[in-house]
Amino acid sequence: MPIARRALLGAASAALATPALHAQGVTVRMGALRLIHSIAPYLYERFQPAGMRIEVIPFESPTEGKNAVVTKSVDFGAFGIAAGILGAAAREPVAVVGSCCDRGMAVVAKKESGIDTLAGLRGKRVGIWPGSTQEVFILERLRMEGMTIRDVQAVRVSFSEMPIALARGDVDAYVGAEPGPGVSIASGIGKIVEYPYSTPMGSLNMIFAAHPETVAQRPDLVRAMLKVHRQASEFGMANRDVTIETAVAKLGMRRDALEVSLPNVELNWQMTLEMLSRAKTYAEQMLSLKQIRALPDFASFFQPQFSDELAKSAA
Repeated sequence: MPIARRALLGAASAALATPALHAQGVTVRMGALRLIHSIAPYLYERFQPAGMRIEVIPFESPTEGKNAVVTKSVDFGAFGIAAGILGAAAREPVAVVGSCCDRGMAVVAKKESGIDTLAGLRGKRVGIWPGSTQEVFILERLRMEGMTIRDVQAVRVSFSEMPIALARGDVDAYVGAEPGPGVSIASGIGKIVEYPYSTPMGSLNMIFAAHPETVAQRPDLVRAMLKVHRQASEFGMANRDVTIETAVAKLGMRRDALEVSLPNVELNWQMTLEMLSRAKTYAEQMLSLKQIRALPDFASFFQPQFSDELAKSAA
């Protein structure tokens, strides 16, 4: 980030909660995925305070979003908890300051495939995005069913390509992220095998994160952005039609697919005790699967003070 811009951000962040911000001006870069459960940032412009301009930077994968936070290519990012844990376990500089969404996942198979349960995936080609939250969930669900990843033919497919791969016959099923499942259902190509929320990790999915230096040096900026994130998330949940219109306009998503996808999306913002507990369980699951070599330093990875403060101020 250019020195001049850093100086501007540093000066403005201290004034975010005051009228002085209007005179200062600040641009904040927010990383988001091209997914319906990452739609909240695309609603931020409705709630950005005077003097703040939020620029949304789209990413294709959770890892790209996490890396952008780590390298300070963006100031904040919304991406899957798995990508955050992978980074934190490797001692990369990433801190969770809020939640982003739960749910938003589904195991999808071709409509006439005869695959009706996870057991039906045995020997089949299954699209999975490595390092994603969905990967951790499907590995645990397979374990719960007495299976392992070796019982299926895992195929590396990005979230946006999964409905296309299913339609072409490149895969028999996939573990996707909305609106992918909605696209497959609306087109008549796919069917839901299950929503994989029966593990101890519940429906935990995406987080709102920042670089630890941002947390330490610009806490007022974190507070202001989390407030905007809360307002956008609550607005998105309460105004489903506007959320759909935004996804169509900003991300070019199909309206009929979104009508199917949105009931499987829970936008949120607060780092509740349940969310923290599930995230720790998630990390322990990744460790047992040898996806990480050590647990993250939870004391630095989780920074719930901003969420707690915002929850109290709104009580």
